[in-house]
Amino acid sequence: MNEDFIEIELEEEPIELCNLLKVLDLVETGGQAKTLIGEGYVGVNYEICTIKRKKLYSGDVLSFDGEQFQLTLSEDAIPNPRPEKQPEQQRQNAPLESSASTAKKRKRTKKPKVDEKTGRRPISFG
Repeated sequence: MNEDFIEIELEEEPIELCNLLKVLDLVETGGQAKTLIGEGYVGVNYEICTIKRKKLYSGDVLSFDGEQFQLTLSEDAIPNPRPEKQPEQQRQNAPLESSASTAKKRKRTKKPKVDEKTGRRPISFG
């Protein structure tokens, strides 16, 4: 273990980035954690991370407020395998399943804006 890191021992993995910041008392609330992550104040594995609920595993490095935290797994914990990353090209070429493209388009009939008898507009609840 490098001396520049503060070692953080996880009892279970993965842990979400916003939850880790709360557990380590680096932030007071989850909302504050999500705001700081979204604005780019947090780094994961030496890169700025803006994914609020990013899953972190043992071996990851968290950078926050000028400090480096190395995540390790406790001895009695069972390690979870990391999900395999899907190549960028496969993700972009994958067909998107959209209900809008398969739904039939229907013509809307225009309703009068003002009732002829009362002079009022109809109430719409949807």
